[in-house]
Amino acid sequence: MAEFIERPRRQRIVVNVGKLSRVVGEGEVVVVPGKLLGGGLLDKRVVVAALSVSPKAAQKVAEAGGEVLTIPELVRRFPKGSGVRIVV
Repeated sequence: MAEFIERPRRQRIVVNVGKLSRVVGEGEVVVVPGKLLGGGLLDKRVVVAALSVSPKAAQKVAEAGGEVLTIPELVRRFPKGSGVRIVV
């Protein structure tokens, strides 16, 4: 995770909410080591933490019943990291 975050900004990971819908299950906790964008549809309730989240992505996650966290909030809530998936 730290290796992804330490990359230069132009090399950081970009994930659309549509990809989250394809790769995660209902109620999962995921972390995106980059930016979460609003492309696609999200039909599952997920908890997402990311370095940066576009307003449209945050709206889509909230509409699906999920929650958007910052990475420090995720670490406080899940200190052991068990059950947290990294999506790249």
